[in-house]
Amino acid sequence: MTSVTSVSQALSELAGTFGGQLLQPADPGYDEARRVHNGLVDKRPALIARCQGVADIVDAVGLARKLGLEVAVRGGGHNVAGRATIDDGLMIDLAPMKGILVDPKMRTARAQGGVTWREFNRETQLHGLATTGGVVSTTGIAGLTLGGGLGWLMAKHGLALDNLLSAEIVTADGKIVTASADQNPDLFWAVRGGGGNFGVAASLEYRLHPVGPVIMGGLIAYPFEQAKAVLRFFREITQSLPDEMMAVAGLIHAADGSGTKLAAIVVGHFGPREAAEAAVKPIQQFGTPAVSAIGPIPYCQLNSMLDGAYPKGALNYWKSSFLDGLSDEALERLVESFVKCPTPMGQLLLEHFHGAVSRVPIGDTAFPHRVEGYNLVILSEWMDPAISGRCTEWARETYAAMGRFLGSGRYVNYLGDDEPGDPSAVAYGPNYSRLQEIKRKYDPENFFHMNQNIRPS
Repeated sequence: MTSVTSVSQALSELAGTFGGQLLQPADPGYDEARRVHNGLVDKRPALIARCQGVADIVDAVGLARKLGLEVAVRGGGHNVAGRATIDDGLMIDLAPMKGILVDPKMRTARAQGGVTWREFNRETQLHGLATTGGVVSTTGIAGLTLGGGLGWLMAKHGLALDNLLSAEIVTADGKIVTASADQNPDLFWAVRGGGGNFGVAASLEYRLHPVGPVIMGGLIAYPFEQAKAVLRFFREITQSLPDEMMAVAGLIHAADGSGTKLAAIVVGHFGPREAAEAAVKPIQQFGTPAVSAIGPIPYCQLNSMLDGAYPKGALNYWKSSFLDGLSDEALERLVESFVKCPTPMGQLLLEHFHGAVSRVPIGDTAFPHRVEGYNLVILSEWMDPAISGRCTEWARETYAAMGRFLGSGRYVNYLGDDEPGDPSAVAYGPNYSRLQEIKRKYDPENFFHMNQNIRPS
């Protein structure tokens, strides 16, 4: 166990050079810094290193080794399992690292590890450029990208990781390495899907594409009595969506907190205006919607449209899996399960995979989920701790009820902290053994293990 004296001495030695803040539990700002997005996660690190630059990250890694502390790495802090923080260890907090450099001529952008998608999109959209990012703008770029990077543009331009050109990584021995197609290509393969297993992503460089700034998108929602018909319609239209269009279906609650259940489809189209209008017209004409808000919208607004449904501090418990298919029986089971949802913030989402994301060979990146289909997210979210038991149980029961319809694949960014067996092996499937070999090369001691862990082979 690390002594108070050794901690004080180590901090004194760093005080003159560390550019950020080194926070202990009694320090002002500690409680705010330790909190992550999921209010269900309430951990207390022994130290928080709020880094201002790469040198601070290197020092933080060295400090953790010197003091024998376990490490967690925080970018945006959105990971639902709370992997960005740790009890009694050292949190390497990248939140202060907000640098973004856009090169509109080369259509690239480099951003530091604490940047969120809202901040990234704001800078790139000044030039009418974007890359695939999260559908909730407060999500950090680093965690989302390293684990996969689902987003509005994935059908047209692939996942966030498919647009990663390079990453600056601080490894477990404190070295700074570049991962790219030309430098450390094995590490570059691994970080594109392998999460934070191989080091701290100090910065990431992305390929950008012309997008917007105004695109076609928005939400259409229907009374819950139409839920089965809406989901069947979603299944029908997603059989032939163009690459320029992304669609997600959901069983949701009204935003006014009334608890009113709705069936919704959220869309974004990133092609020419005339084609976009024609593509969304069948959705706008379907059924009798309670809310219809699909039209021209700034790309940045589309990316922040859902933020209000995911407030920081809300309590979250998720279950997720890819589906084998979307049969009528599966849709009926989803509707029946949602009737029992005990929280007015709960959702059942169906994310559709098609287009560019499904045309990348499975072995080209660590991310193995490259077939057309659907990913189910059982999203239990609530504010009152008194109903935590009911809300977590509903998610587990719904996941069990959907068991016969689930596929073998799971998206690593959605995995919880109570998964049985080795969920990483399931999530990475045929790529897992290669990831283990690369983990052994870059982190043989498993120093970075507060993640969806890949154990060294």
